[in-house]
Amino acid sequence: MGQADLRFGGSSGVAVAKSKAPTVDEAVAELVAQLPSDELALVLVFLSPCYDPHRFIAEITRHFADTPVCGCTTAGELAPDGWDENSVVAMTFSQADFNAVVRPILNLANFRVEDGRRIGSELRHELLRTTSEVSGGNPFGLVLIDGMCRREEAVMSALYASLDNIPIVGGSAGDGLRFERTWVFFDGRAHTDAALLILLNTSLPFRVFKCDNFEPTTQKMVVTEADIEQRVVKELNAEPAAAEYSRAVGIIDAKLDPFSFASHPVLVRVGGSYYARSIQRVDPDGSLRFFCAIDEGMVLTTATSCSLVGATRDAFAETRDQIGDVSLYIGFECLLRRLDAEQHQLSREMSELYRQNRVVGFHTYGEQFGSMHVNQTFTGVAIGRRPT
Repeated sequence: MGQADLRFGGSSGVAVAKSKAPTVDEAVAELVAQLPSDELALVLVFLSPCYDPHRFIAEITRHFADTPVCGCTTAGELAPDGWDENSVVAMTFSQADFNAVVRPILNLANFRVEDGRRIGSELRHELLRTTSEVSGGNPFGLVLIDGMCRREEAVMSALYASLDNIPIVGGSAGDGLRFERTWVFFDGRAHTDAALLILLNTSLPFRVFKCDNFEPTTQKMVVTEADIEQRVVKELNAEPAAAEYSRAVGIIDAKLDPFSFASHPVLVRVGGSYYARSIQRVDPDGSLRFFCAIDEGMVLTTATSCSLVGATRDAFAETRDQIGDVSLYIGFECLLRRLDAEQHQLSREMSELYRQNRVVGFHTYGEQFGSMHVNQTFTGVAIGRRPT
């Protein structure tokens, strides 16, 4: 085993660092001190919005001048020591175990499906041309996207269709609980109204996963009036949306807040499976603003919750059964899962579970899995260990 392998921990080609330093300069210095600086395929960073995103990405890119540096802002960080806030988490991927190619998708307000398919196809072919150095490798993809762009569904559908069944997962960038502006990082700059497609090829075992803790009930609601472009539902079952939602889930609409929505998501059935469609907030006129795309005529099913801790623990166990011991999980977890855990006093237990299983990533405004954009879900990729 070479020196480079030892710097990456010996078990996989990923090194992880975290900082809670109060300034950008101090945070970057702490991360650089903890991470390898050469023989790298990719640097990935997840940054709290308490830091200036422009200064941070410019500074850390300067330190890793020969390596692509990508990332985004967060609604909370999944750090090596558990759930956190007001921090930055970084990962470096070794050239010995990974090849990586990256492409930005800019100007999402004018995104066209044919552009997404072209970008995905071009990047897939670029990865194929550069994978000879990783013998026996297999590819997977990560997508980071502006969490306020309202274009996730179109982007994921276009990319997935172009990648020839390469599995992809990802997260929508966050802005804490402010919901004002989110950023993705590429080429030394912070971009809004943008996304990143990252394709990696590795000889290590891996598995993409999706985990939630909800089951459908028999209670249905039909979207009868909506502003589709803004993801706003004005009426459910021909009644004011907030009032009808409150009646269906059994809570008083005057008390609707992020914790209410975290505990009572609605589900949409797609291809025989149910996916959460979470509500961001109530507008002053009683409309409901969603994190995911909605449409008139869409049938929403209320959900009942299972054990958050139990469902997550089962997902980790299933992954171990499939690929053996896991070196780390790169995770994208909905902000509403964290709020739900806080409301039910499960934050400490969930944080410890993530620490034990070496989950690194961020809390999102939405999660990507295959062609789908979902909510109230924990998605990601588990990286196995190098064979001994």
